[in-house]
Amino acid sequence: MGKNLFASRTNWDLAPNRLSVALAEHRAAGKPVLDLTMSNPTVCGFTYDSPAILAALSNPLSLAYEPDPRGLLTAREAVCEYYAARGDRVSPDSVVLTASTSEAYSFVFRLLCNAGDEVLVPQPSYPLFDFLAELQDVRLVRYPLLYDHGWQIDFHSLEQAIAPRARGVIVVHPNNPTGNFCKPQEMVRLNELCSARGMAIIADEVFLDYALRKDRPSSFAANVGPLTFTLSGISKICGLPQMKAAWLVTSGPDAAKLEAQARLEVIADTFLSMSAPAQHALRVLLQGRRSFQDQLRGRIQQNLDELDRQLAAQTGAMRLVVEGGWCAVLRLRRALAAGSDAVFTIALLKSADVLVHPGHFYDFASDDHFVVSLIGPCDVFREGIARVLRFEQD
Repeated sequence: MGKNLFASRTNWDLAPNRLSVALAEHRAAGKPVLDLTMSNPTVCGFTYDSPAILAALSNPLSLAYEPDPRGLLTAREAVCEYYAARGDRVSPDSVVLTASTSEAYSFVFRLLCNAGDEVLVPQPSYPLFDFLAELQDVRLVRYPLLYDHGWQIDFHSLEQAIAPRARGVIVVHPNNPTGNFCKPQEMVRLNELCSARGMAIIADEVFLDYALRKDRPSSFAANVGPLTFTLSGISKICGLPQMKAAWLVTSGPDAAKLEAQARLEVIADTFLSMSAPAQHALRVLLQGRRSFQDQLRGRIQQNLDELDRQLAAQTGAMRLVVEGGWCAVLRLRRALAAGSDAVFTIALLKSADVLVHPGHFYDFASDDHFVVSLIGPCDVFREGIARVLRFEQD
């Protein structure tokens, strides 16, 4: 079948990357893997309130079809209660329910961009953005995050990257995988920049609740500067990615906000994507988030403490400052001698049975960056990090 049958936006290189091939071969040979890339909370040993979750999903009201483009009012009110607990006032009218934050991105891209328009995205950051943008015929333009005893937005480069077709700026709060929050002064400057240039802010806050510091970072959900779209969902908030429940909150100047909400309602009406059981269960699921989050925060802190303990006993490796989220970024100096982070990662897998992510997956600029997840079982993490550091020093 000729490739001309298919849209050019799907002309991806579908061949598995070298690490995927090496991992498949490793497992096919029956060799063990200490997986330091685990991101699925449902397989990491956390305890869920199964009776409450299953009961919420069996609500008899789910048998009735009550389509609302934005989602059921009771579910949108549950989202507003989540923000109220953080001290942010959000109106149900500003909330649109989606099946995932990926779908919420597609709604925003379709709302803001004609084919070929641009959206600015941080670098390093999560690789899913490339696929989300390509599927909506949107062009991504990178703006760098700089590291100097912590991460910050390079506003000079951000401003230089803004071209006439730029429609919005994505800020991931906290960023994945670097774990840096958008600081209050950065939020102010970002608001000023986007207001002056007539651009929107697209704020991805899926990891917002997982701050390592005691003071609670502010959400963009009540932002009153430029037109702002805030995305989140229970995949990370409640550790329930399989429930497919997320949302999009619109804020900003009244006139622009009302126009955006009206247009988003038509987009959402075209898909009507979140299921009735998920909508009726949303309040219960969100109310149960604290037990899961307490477990996860404890796991993250324990693994981070273990990482720091092991790093303190050797030289040549370091971790970068992390303020929140589920990941840590390591710098392994001797990895540069391997020629690339991919070569080092595959050698680590073959020699030490440990899986980490190479930095180029996330657009790190140099080959000595590696990403590990902090949510895996502590015994796996402890042994995996020990093997990484031994391998790095050999």
